[in-house]
Amino acid sequence: MSDYLPGLEGVPATRSNISVIDGEKGILAYRGYPIEQLAKHSTFEETTMLLLDGRLPTAGELAEFDRQLRRNRRVKFNIREIMKNLPATGHPMEMLQTAIASLGMFYPSNECLTGSALCEDLNYIHRMTVKLLARIPVIVAMWQHIRQGYDPIPPREDLTTAENFLYMLHGREPDPLYAEIMDTCLVLHAEHTINASTFAALVAGSTLASPYGVIASAVGTLSGPLHGGANEKVVGMLEQIGSPQNAETWLDEQLKKKAKIWGFGHREYSVKDPRANILQKLMEKLARTKGTRHSRLFDTALALEEVAEERLGAKGVFPNVDYYSGILYTEMGIPTDQFTPIFAISRAAGWLAHWREQLSDNRIFRPTQVYIGEPIRDYVSIDKR
Repeated sequence: MSDYLPGLEGVPATRSNISVIDGEKGILAYRGYPIEQLAKHSTFEETTMLLLDGRLPTAGELAEFDRQLRRNRRVKFNIREIMKNLPATGHPMEMLQTAIASLGMFYPSNECLTGSALCEDLNYIHRMTVKLLARIPVIVAMWQHIRQGYDPIPPREDLTTAENFLYMLHGREPDPLYAEIMDTCLVLHAEHTINASTFAALVAGSTLASPYGVIASAVGTLSGPLHGGANEKVVGMLEQIGSPQNAETWLDEQLKKKAKIWGFGHREYSVKDPRANILQKLMEKLARTKGTRHSRLFDTALALEEVAEERLGAKGVFPNVDYYSGILYTEMGIPTDQFTPIFAISRAAGWLAHWREQLSDNRIFRPTQVYIGEPIRDYVSIDKR
């Protein structure tokens, strides 16, 4: 019997050619392309095609994929009515999981997932992928208005994924710089090997669950504060610190209590997360382009990172992707509880790429356990207990 490893740390769960991490060198690559190059040169739509198909698309292929995404943004009114009847105080991730699961009832999607044979219909997989990727951003933006008692703003076909999301969220033409930053954030969050939510998608997919069930499972997993919800915690933490001058004292108190420092440390990286480096530069660009000073949150984050590197750098604890993403979203006027749904908008690309890969050589996941319970024993009747 093999040893029990908590959290399956270091245990290979699948074979994949989608992405790779070198945690000691701070490298993240999608299909071999470094994340720095994709963030600089690619778009979310193109990056999504790279993840799904394993190669960069031609101009014609990308234009057709983008056209399909734009034409599939509309959501049936039934989904809108379901959302209207959800508690306005509910977390957007709970709404998103509910809405995505509901999509499967209005858009039947299991014609290729019956019986034990592998689903080899790439047209079916592509069609389901487009529908989900097109509608998840729309649903997230719709909720921002529905929970305030208003009808959602209809999607537009003349905008990119990032532009349309910001337009529907705020109800006005998106600022070009904000749209550029949002698109880059979507690229950065699109894929990250076999993380918790991707593993949940693999397990659900291995049962031949519908793609809506697969993504709903992943969304539920992403909602946890130890995964996608960490960026919300970072903003709350920085607000609690209050100012750069308080960073050192606050950190020392937290370390003394052995409390968690949100946005720091990652199981895969012993250096600073490469995505955090890119997000930090985006924050600098935002301040520089807008001709404004750094925000209080950003200045506090920089001060905390500096002192944290002195205290924790030797242990390989550095900022991860969650550390700066929430600050950027805050500067763009996005509510804190929408941070993780934006994560889901992006990561759905990676989830669906892994779903496709799982179906190509499927075997249902059935791990074993290390039993530590009672030995086999006889039942005792209730009058003798």
